[in-house]
Amino acid sequence: MRYVVGYTANERGRDALNLAAVLARSQAAELDLVMIDPVHSPYTAVYPPESGYQDLLEEQLKIWLSDALAAVPHDVRAVGHIRNAESDASGLITAADELDAALIVVGAASNGLFKRFTVGSVANALLHAAQVPVALAPRGYSRTGTLTRITCAVGNRRGSEDVLETAVATAARSGLPLRLVSLVALDASGRDADALEEADLHAADRLARAQELAAGRCPVTAVVAQGRTIENAIDDLEFDDGEIMLIGSSRLAENNRLFLGPTASKVLRSLPVPMVVVPRNFRSRPAGGTSRPTEVTE
Repeated sequence: MRYVVGYTANERGRDALNLAAVLARSQAAELDLVMIDPVHSPYTAVYPPESGYQDLLEEQLKIWLSDALAAVPHDVRAVGHIRNAESDASGLITAADELDAALIVVGAASNGLFKRFTVGSVANALLHAAQVPVALAPRGYSRTGTLTRITCAVGNRRGSEDVLETAVATAARSGLPLRLVSLVALDASGRDADALEEADLHAADRLARAQELAAGRCPVTAVVAQGRTIENAIDDLEFDDGEIMLIGSSRLAENNRLFLGPTASKVLRSLPVPMVVVPRNFRSRPAGGTSRPTEVTE
């Protein structure tokens, strides 16, 4: 199994690299660190390229990529790639397709003051076009080790089965605990018996389905998180430092593509742990793959 890491030589890139290493350790995956060398066109900042500019840029990219590979933990296999593309997002999507990657990992934008997630232009483009799950590392993510738990937001709209199956497969691959969460936004009074009853029934149904899929390979629990808003409901949940949260793509997405809907956007604003957004009709890939030496390719 291979994960593409959108690497940049800044805090966002380091956050993505840290998260990718944690995921790789937990899921027996190998990393493909990808840096994008922008294609020059009349719409880029430097056009036509100044004399020697391209050579200097390519050399600097190689240095940055070598430094990134050196920072990958010794027990995680990694390869570096420099790709030409018109944009970071298009380059990462193409790389994921060509490398048969199961996941794209990127860092959040670094300009959020009070919330750890601020979706930048690259992440935003990926969240509206990628055909594989996209993992977003919170600002300042520095965990080492492995995952401790997987949380999955379970809804009742079309496509919810896809994210549930992916969450179960991810947890079962390494025997991690899986927690299913049904989110409920209450009315202004904080009392909505019908909504809570419906959420409880839905959570119980999803729990039974997840336990059936897991077949004893991982422990599964379910909770209902409530609040006056989705953000309040997320704030009320407890998260482990080594946790990630999976959420499904919007029902507006095309098959096998992502589209970050309003619920996922609200969750993202309050979430203290990494988020993985799963496309509609995505099927988790089995573990495996061949080992490769660490190298830098162009």
